[in-house]
Amino acid sequence: MLHRMALAVGDKAPDFVLTASDGRSVKLADYTGKKNVVLFFYPGDFTPVCTKESCGFQDMYKDLTGKDTEVIGVSRDDDESHRKFAAKYKLEFPLIADTESSLVQAFRLQDGAFGKLGKLLGRAPRYTFVIDKKGLIAGVFHAEISAGVHTDGVRELVAKLNA
Repeated sequence: MLHRMALAVGDKAPDFVLTASDGRSVKLADYTGKKNVVLFFYPGDFTPVCTKESCGFQDMYKDLTGKDTEVIGVSRDDDESHRKFAAKYKLEFPLIADTESSLVQAFRLQDGAFGKLGKLLGRAPRYTFVIDKKGLIAGVFHAEISAGVHTDGVRELVAKLNA
């Protein structure tokens, strides 16, 4: 089987139009020319590392939005799970239920990066993409058990994009 590599820095981010668990329409093209986008894929709501990662993005959400950056979380959990997760941890950014893995596939995370265990368990891999205002991928972070790699990397990269 041929494994496609996840999208990399400099690649054009695939456009998407999805509805977040809170009913907001989320369309990547709406941010082009206006905002950077932090698109983070995580395995599941209410799991320890995913909770730490999501809360880490929430802790810096106001700072990120002040730097023309939106945060969007993506997992294969359904909308109901996302609504409960967002309510419990007071998450202000949209969460996308990628139950069919369409976004995982668009960002080329389905094959090698998805892993056999993740595929078996029906979980998304932990990847974070920072998409700049031109719609290009400015950074990619991957660390399955370290939320800090994602949140710290995003903080540093967004600061550079706004310098």
